[in-house]
Amino acid sequence: MARYFDVHPVDPQPRAIDQVVAMLRDDKLIAYPTDSGYALGIQLGNREGLDRIRRVRDLDDKHHFTLVCRDFAQLGQLVHIDNAAFRAIKAATPGPYTFILPATAEVPRRLMHPKKRTVGVRIPEHRVVRAMLEQLGEPLLSSTLILPGEQEPMTEGWLIKEELDHWLDAVIDAGDVVPSPTTVVDFSGGAPEITRYGAGDASRFE
Repeated sequence: MARYFDVHPVDPQPRAIDQVVAMLRDDKLIAYPTDSGYALGIQLGNREGLDRIRRVRDLDDKHHFTLVCRDFAQLGQLVHIDNAAFRAIKAATPGPYTFILPATAEVPRRLMHPKKRTVGVRIPEHRVVRAMLEQLGEPLLSSTLILPGEQEPMTEGWLIKEELDHWLDAVIDAGDVVPSPTTVVDFSGGAPEITRYGAGDASRFE
């Protein structure tokens, strides 16, 4: 049965954040709100948690997971960025973008695209996520909470608790989230290629 945390979306309670982070460090699987819908999250080295996310979402081993980072410095430890990409990404973060970039040796191989050796990274604006990342001190391995057969991410914490109670260890409810997918920009080939248009202004990368 998942623990349920009712957290303020703008001023999250430190005690609740501390408890959630302690669960992440104990290799638990959480559902949490982002600025693009709810997501599933685990600590970076949680191998069992990765398999659990795949089971919840019915994913194969080719799925691109996302590393959710606190700031640009943390992101820079995980991916290779040339000067042009550095300037463009720096100007667009934090914000509703996911960037596909070549992974560094800091990223476990099982998290990379099997052929390209790339990984998705993002720096979100959501206050609850930023509070968790600040306390955790490392990126969160994440996947948007879209159930098998559905097209949109789940948006209501109480419904996630009701439907996935026995699949998850914790649900962080910070109010309903309007589904607004991130804009995905692939820098792995050098020049930016927009592979999904979403909430982020794509014109700056075109």
